[in-house]
Amino acid sequence: MQKKERFEKILTWFENNMPVAETELHYTNPYELLVAVILSAQCTDKRVNMVTPKLFKKYPVPELLANATPEEVFEIIKSISYPNNKAKHLVGMAKMLINDFNGIVPADVNELQKLPGVGRKTANVIASVVYEKPTLAVDTHVFRVSARLGLTTNAKTPLETEKQLLKYIPENKVAIAHHWLILHGRYVCTARNPKCNECGLSNYCKYFQQKNKKSSS
Repeated sequence: MQKKERFEKILTWFENNMPVAETELHYTNPYELLVAVILSAQCTDKRVNMVTPKLFKKYPVPELLANATPEEVFEIIKSISYPNNKAKHLVGMAKMLINDFNGIVPADVNELQKLPGVGRKTANVIASVVYEKPTLAVDTHVFRVSARLGLTTNAKTPLETEKQLLKYIPENKVAIAHHWLILHGRYVCTARNPKCNECGLSNYCKYFQQKNKKSSS
């Protein structure tokens, strides 16, 4: 199967079977989503959603978070992975948001990456979810699922994966494709025990085809 055809079939399957796909992080505005995505690095969305209500209640706007100390923030987010670093990042991010961006979360990926705690993945999430830009954030799920399905070839880094995916995904589908791949990786194409037998994409999946070939030889 040619790569273009593989993309078309997989995207069509997702469109038919997962017409609604969006972030599972809870937020009500761009500032809250930015905080939640920073917290979600190497941590589950479920855990982040348990912590953010208290955090947003105490710091509902970046001005209040900018005036907090990392120690105060740490006490609220200590059940999250890497709480020390993330507490410092959140306070630093809020200060820069106020001082450099007038309290408004920027839309540009390069500008977003100037904020403490914001790497390319986080910047792409914000640009895509908040500003509906055709950016594609590559986390561990997207990286793994893309490789297994055969959408990417020998991609060694998230950036390589991002570039290969953007080459074939139509611009108007980039935002939702990000969520399709994440949710598929989170619930079906899991890291250790992928649920191949209940996956609707097995007919187009390189990983499944190779696994079947090995078991039958």
